Amino acid sequence: MDIHAEFKLEEAIALLSRTPAALNALLRGLPARWVKHNEGGDSWNACDILGHLIEGERSDWIARARIILEHGEARVFDPFDRLAQTKEKRERPLDELLEEFARRRGENIKLLEEMRLTDEDLERRGRHPALGAVTLRQLLATWATHDMTHLHQLSRVLAHQYRETVGPWTAYLGVLHCTGHGA
Repeated sequence: MDIHAEFKLEEAIALLSRTPAALNALLRGLPARWVKHNEGGDSWNACDILGHLIEGERSDWIARARIILEHGEARVFDPFDRLAQTKEKRERPLDELLEEFARRRGENIKLLEEMRLTDEDLERRGRHPALGAVTLRQLLATWATHDMTHLHQLSRVLAHQYRETVGPWTAYLGVLHCTGHGA
């Protein structure tokens, strides 16, 4: 029995629709030290993660879906700057980031629904600059999975704040030992 879920657009939309509320529940109202601290080095904090997700809403998922539908493999996707949020000079309040992400995600889900994609559309191919040929189905599945990657990353970043405080229980807290999933 195959335990992997077959891609269904309505299920991907259900996941994508929940991310703003999940982020809001985890982050809104937390003290600044919780959202401004990272896991050390050049790792991301909660605001960086939100900024990255916002940049994806601005320039990645829907833009690439449109390229696939309008140009197929004839036009390579524009490269995505996964570090764009780190180049913004000004500090933005967490609540502002949460609101912008929720607004942009809502707009993008509406655009996605308005595309009225068929199974045939989902098999259409585009060209990723590094990965080569990809289908629209793969792009949309990646969008939903990308959210889960960054929710996982966010849980690590938040847990890291108590890395030393938990003492010997560190041995039992897998979130404190997990690395390599997200920036």
